[in-house]
Amino acid sequence: MSGNNGNKLMQRISYACGTFGHDIFYMMVSTYFIMFITSNLFNTEDQSHNEYMIGIIMTVILVIRVAELFIDPFIGNTIDKTNTRWGRFKPWVIVGGFVAALSLAILFTDLGGLTTSNPLLYLIIFAILYLVMDIFYSAKDVAIWSMVPAMSFDSKEREITATFARIGSVFGAQLVTVMVIPIVLFFSKDANGGVGDANGWLAFALIGGGVSLLGAVILGLGTKEQASALRENKKETTFKEVFSILGKNDQLMWIAITFLIFCFGQDLVNSFQMYYFAYILGDSTYLSFLGIINVIIGLLAVALFPILTTKFKRRNLFFYSVVIMIIALIIYAFAGTNSVLVLIAAGLFNLPQPLVFLVVLMTITDTVEYGQLKIGHRDESLILSIRPLVNKLSGAVTSAIVGFTAVWVGMSGKATADSITDSNKMMFELIMFAVPIVFMLIATLLYKTKVTLTEEKHAEIVKELERTWKDISK
Repeated sequence: MSGNNGNKLMQRISYACGTFGHDIFYMMVSTYFIMFITSNLFNTEDQSHNEYMIGIIMTVILVIRVAELFIDPFIGNTIDKTNTRWGRFKPWVIVGGFVAALSLAILFTDLGGLTTSNPLLYLIIFAILYLVMDIFYSAKDVAIWSMVPAMSFDSKEREITATFARIGSVFGAQLVTVMVIPIVLFFSKDANGGVGDANGWLAFALIGGGVSLLGAVILGLGTKEQASALRENKKETTFKEVFSILGKNDQLMWIAITFLIFCFGQDLVNSFQMYYFAYILGDSTYLSFLGIINVIIGLLAVALFPILTTKFKRRNLFFYSVVIMIIALIIYAFAGTNSVLVLIAAGLFNLPQPLVFLVVLMTITDTVEYGQLKIGHRDESLILSIRPLVNKLSGAVTSAIVGFTAVWVGMSGKATADSITDSNKMMFELIMFAVPIVFMLIATLLYKTKVTLTEEKHAEIVKELERTWKDISK
């Protein structure tokens, strides 16, 4: 018995190592790649040309991410059909991690000076590289989080597994916030107002990508899927059936829409924070202090997740988390250049984020069995592909907003805190604080009225499947 518990613990730790590296990569792409583009990629003396090229890049990223709305479900469907000696998911995690890390490292360069010598060719190569990176990142993302329902059918056991995974991912994501400025500035020849130069950003990409790949390898070596008759389908879902399967799962669709709108608000604030510290507060090094704060409170919040869901249930935990985040944004909006108040508000805003993620992840995971009973077919990776799809779509939209806003209010190129006008600072803060509050309120209303799949309902569904699945799947 103790040996079995030891194996389970090692598997959870290995899984957490994978999510640790995975969220390092996610933060690099979703938050700091945009800062590299706006501050270093186009930095000629012709500011209008710089702003034009930044706008084109933002548009390319947005188009690719929106196009992936139609690609990711097929990635999930392909993973569901995978059958190798290493399991269904691990090959996608490792191969996807390698290709994505290599592609992103190249994207953190000007491709040998093509941004100035041949901008059109640069844009073409950039679009191809970004698409390759995004597809393989998606495959890795879907495969990693699809392992949760493959490890257990019990909601509480899934919460424990997901808690380990989220501890790894929170630590990875916040470690990036802690280390990004020190790494970039250490390897930079020019501090460039606190945002570093191209050498520093390339070093950041290589280090982060390497750690992400190492985490994927550890996950591959240390995890194992659970074999069960409930995971067996008599018939594979065809490409023609992909969107039909998703559309029939109404609870999946509602939690996905809710999470997308919530992420618009959350990701806007997270993506704007480095700009706030550099151009409003006037000292980007404080971002490292925020990262340390977020590591501590994020790990504490995730570790308490199983206890909190027992005491409050998932639905109430979602509502309380949103209230805390809105209070934090109100404090943030009035903090100005008070560094202590800024750090308190930013930390308070981050505190509930991993809890909301876990509530949503657990609900989406439970829709696997909900759809299995309703439709008569089990599609783990196809269902779980919706969560990363939502994150990527939100990241694309918010990155575009951040990029265009940075250009609009003068936070690009060689800008400094002293060069930003008061009116531009006010407009920036309005977009950073007021708009996200509106998104979060809309998401809360949708969650309250449309998402009805609770832990108790899921337990009833699993019991019914255990009783009838052999007959349903024939």
